[in-house]
Formats: sequence, structure tokens, C-alpha cells
Amino acid sequence: MPAYDEDTGTTGAGASATTGTETIRPFRIEIEDSALEDLRDRLARTRWPADAPGEGWAYGIPVAEVRRLAEYWRDGYDWRAHEARLNGFPQSVTEIDGTDVHFLHVRSPEPDALPLVLTHGWPGSFAEFADMIGPLSDPRAHGGDPADAFHVVVPSIPGYAFSGPTRDRGWSSRRIAAAWDELMRRLGYDRYGAHGGDAGSLVGRQLGLLKPKGLVGTHVLQLFSFPSGAPGEMESLTAEDHARLAVLADFQEKAGFSAIQSTRPQTLAYALTDSPVGQLAWNELLLGMGAPNGLTDDQILTHVTLYWLTGTAGSAARQYYEDAHDPEPIAGPNTAPTGVAVFAGDFLSIRPFAERDNTDILQWSEYDRGGHFAAMEVPDVLTEDIRGFFRRLR
Repeated sequence: MPAYDEDTGTTGAGASATTGTETIRPFRIEIEDSALEDLRDRLARTRWPADAPGEGWAYGIPVAEVRRLAEYWRDGYDWRAHEARLNGFPQSVTEIDGTDVHFLHVRSPEPDALPLVLTHGWPGSFAEFADMIGPLSDPRAHGGDPADAFHVVVPSIPGYAFSGPTRDRGWSSRRIAAAWDELMRRLGYDRYGAHGGDAGSLVGRQLGLLKPKGLVGTHVLQLFSFPSGAPGEMESLTAEDHARLAVLADFQEKAGFSAIQSTRPQTLAYALTDSPVGQLAWNELLLGMGAPNGLTDDQILTHVTLYWLTGTAGSAARQYYEDAHDPEPIAGPNTAPTGVAVFAGDFLSIRPFAERDNTDILQWSEYDRGGHFAAMEVPDVLTEDIRGFFRRLR
């Protein structure tokens, strides 16, 4: 299957560069020094709120934790080092359905590699997969089986980071899934798999619902299936299932960001675009919302910096609004081959409801370590789970 060549601007051997809206443009991250100086200046002039009563996270992220990270962001965090690492992956931008899509595209040296599109979530970014791209694309060089190789494509969701703000309404997970199918076709791939977490799980399932001709299967970190209110549906649930519902209820009690982004994302955008500390605090999900996770300060701040430098906090938040107001949702269930990896520190998918909404779950894995950002917390575990799922679909 031919693939786009970032260096020559062609698709396949001897092909001409595409024209019009199908043009694929090479991209490189080059943030001006003045933008970094402005960020440090704003951090130094932060107007801090008073501490909330008591201790801990009951009212939200504590001032002491935000101060600690903000000070490191201003005086210790090295954006240029992370920029250089991300620029080590070939990057491009193309216009799909009226909006720009930025993406990484790393072809495997293995000729029979399976194309794989990886979708990040909120408040993450394409940088979530930096530690997995090498092992997925070149397992031979990382102690793995070359038969498990993938050609790896990592887009930035429209509205996020270097894809830039969307230009029109309606960029729901369904529309993003359709754009990914077009992106893979444009790159010359007629068969491909998909993986995603958080918002990427929603996009992955939407790909399954769309079931485009080239999709061989979709692997996700979460299957967001909940009680429907049908008579008797709770009667067969196990004690473990009820424990998982309790985890969901606890998260819903804290997830004010979801309600706001689903209803008033533009109102939120002003504060996040004007205050880097506001942006940092709003992305508290990266800090586990009070529960420990495996992310380093540098991983957290790389995502926050990407939102800040690209001014995309508001446009990224709009994905929640668009999903909540999608006028043409696809009726389920999802019948595409599906795999799910459930990590102990994450939303715990509830199997009876997941199997109701996804009728071809070929792999269900449970892990006692890792959490919501498994691609960064336990990239080795997630990489192997993805490999295992797609072995049967190659």
C-alpha cells in the first residue's frame, strides 16, 4: 500500500503531489522565543486565589500544588528539549472537511506493517504517544516481534494544538472519525486499525460505528457504556460491577469541567487563553484530580504548554459541546472488532453494558497498574496489549 512521502510531497512511487485541499504540507514545531518569554512573564505575575478551607482536593486543585508546578514551569521546565523531541517525528498538516489536521506519520521499516491511527484525549495531546511510537513502528529495534509492526499515524484532533481552532461547527467525535478515515486514505492506506483513550476512545468507537471499508478493528482504553434505565438491567450486575458504578459516580461528582465544556466552552476560553496558571489548573485531570498517577511534571507541562502556545483551550473544549449537541448520532451497537484495555487507576468500563453497546469485543484486558493516561504511565503494557489485539486481525 503506498504511503505519503513527507520529503517529496508525493503519495506512492512516482505519484504527483496532491493539489487543492488534499495537499499534505510538511510541518515543524518552531515556537518563537518571544512566546516563551511572554509565558514566563505571565507566570511571574500570577494573581493567586486564597486557599480553600481545609486541606486536600475537596474544592478542586490546591493552591500549593499549582504554585509548585507553576514555579517549575517558569524556572525549570525546558520547552525546547520537548520541542526537539517532538520534532524528531515526521509531521505534516493537511486540510480535511474544511479544517487543518496536524499529524505525526512514522512508517515502519517492516514492509508488512499494519497502519494504525492513534487518537489522544482531553486534556492531552498528540504528545501522549511519544514513548510508544518507536516500539509500535519498529518492534525489532525494541526487543519485539517484527510481525507486530505498525505504520503509526498520530493526528491532533481538530481544535487541538497544531491542528488549530476549528473553523465551523459540528466537530463531534463522529465527524472526527470520518476525518481519520479520510486521512488514512489520503496517506495511501486501504487497511488500518485504530486506538484511542479518553476522547480518543469516543473517536475509536465512532469509527467502529461508521465501519468504513478499510477499518480492521478498534482498540480503546474505555468503553463509556452506562445504565440505560431498562427494566431489570441492574439485577444481574455483580458486586464488582456496582463498585465500578461507584467509581463512575465519584468521578461525575468532580468532573465540573465536562459540564462547562459541554455547555459554555467559549465563556471558559477567555480565562484559559489569558492565564497560563488558569490553563494549568483547569487541566487538573492530568494530575489525577487528587488521586496519584504515573505522570511526571514534564509530561504534564508539555501538554499544558501545547494548549497555551497554540491558544487552543477553547477550541479543544468545544469537542465536548459538539458531542453533546450532535444532531445526527449513529445508532448502535458498534459491530466492529473491538478491544479494550482497562487500567486500575482509570474509569473502569462495566462489561455488561459495554457488551450491550459493542457486540464484537474480541479482547478485554484488565491491569492492576496504570491509569487514565496509560500511554504515558505504562507505555510498555499498552503497547503489548495493542499488539496482541491486532495480531488476530492482520
